[in-house]
Amino acid sequence: MMSSSREREESLTFPTNPSSTSSPITVSDHLDRYLQDLSSHIGSASGSYSNEGLLAAETASPSNSDVEFGFSRPDFRQQSPISGTVQFYQRHVFLCYKSPSVWPPRIEAAEFDRLPRLLSAAVLARKADMIQETRLTICEGHDGTETSNGDVLIFPDMIRYRRLTHFDVDTFVEEVLVKNGEWLPGTPEKLEGSFVFVCSHGSRDRRCGVCGPPLVSRFKEEIVLYGLQGRVSVSPCSHIGGHKYAGNVIIFGSNFNGEVTGHWYGYVTPDDVPTLLEWHIGKGEIIDALWRGQMGLSEEEQKKFQELRRLANGETTKEATQRQMDEMNIAACQSQDDLASCCQRNSSSCCHDPPKSDIVDTDEGVAKLTPEKKKSSKKLISKINSGKGASVRKVCAKPTWFESWEREDTYAALAVVCAAASIAVAYSCYKQLS
Repeated sequence: MMSSSREREESLTFPTNPSSTSSPITVSDHLDRYLQDLSSHIGSASGSYSNEGLLAAETASPSNSDVEFGFSRPDFRQQSPISGTVQFYQRHVFLCYKSPSVWPPRIEAAEFDRLPRLLSAAVLARKADMIQETRLTICEGHDGTETSNGDVLIFPDMIRYRRLTHFDVDTFVEEVLVKNGEWLPGTPEKLEGSFVFVCSHGSRDRRCGVCGPPLVSRFKEEIVLYGLQGRVSVSPCSHIGGHKYAGNVIIFGSNFNGEVTGHWYGYVTPDDVPTLLEWHIGKGEIIDALWRGQMGLSEEEQKKFQELRRLANGETTKEATQRQMDEMNIAACQSQDDLASCCQRNSSSCCHDPPKSDIVDTDEGVAKLTPEKKKSSKKLISKINSGKGASVRKVCAKPTWFESWEREDTYAALAVVCAAASIAVAYSCYKQLS
């Protein structure tokens, strides 16, 4: 178990874009001096990160990216369990702003893009006045889409404010984040469904830059496959802390009791995406082997919460991990043709009757998955317990010829046998009479 103090990251992490087409605005001398001091302070800190040798400014050939920084990197899944690695906070604010390709390593020290920079400074300046411990992160935004530049998403409130501008930053922070009221120029929109954020901040850390995009792509693919458009959304986001656990994923949504939760997962690979959709979002079950923690719990509370879940099932940590792996492997079996690639690990049994995804809409706000079609290709379930590789295939012996017969085949075979016996008896009688 790692010490949480050594892995603590700043709770406010947000990137900006290098340029902006709008004309600059004049801010007060006090704010100018504040931002200059803040930029100077953060700038000196950012130098320590460059020594890690993991920032996007460094070059690496595409063929070596996964080996050095991706799911095959040497330090991948070298820590287990990873619960208790999320610093305590109670509210998560996401500012939708451009794309990861133009996000600088640190928004606080950026010279351009006033909106995220000023919002970052305002949140930090008023942090002591906020009742709830608040974290600010940037997510992708594109004008003319569901998440336009300047939109603000707030969890667990599950609300969205549209089109925040740099002119409104101080008022917004004061009214919404400090006073917990409403921002009068805008009308909060109620959010529905589940929201997935994947750290893809490559300019901050190459591990996130390599692991994040494939995860976002896989989430989008599976969301379409299961017909979850409008009920589950995914977006890349800026640094959230814990580079070593990339791929890092946060899932916000209502549980079966109607409570909005924010669960963090680490060491996630693209092969784990279907499992997160089916088990976490679809069934409300936490994947403990990948679980880092939860919004609203301290580091120690996260560890105790995970242990209580396992004790409730009467399992040890090892048994709980093995059970989840077996169940995930069974869920990955899509047809009889897939039996050769499912659910055998150590001495666990094979899945001859893989469960179907009986996933429907629920009133509790938890999206359950109903696939529009089954994939013909085999789903791979990641190696979760430990190891350096990204994923491993689960190999299970095919059923015997007798086990693979259908009932109709058995009846047909019996009919043939009976017919042959009847012919043999009739021929014997004929020989005796003649």
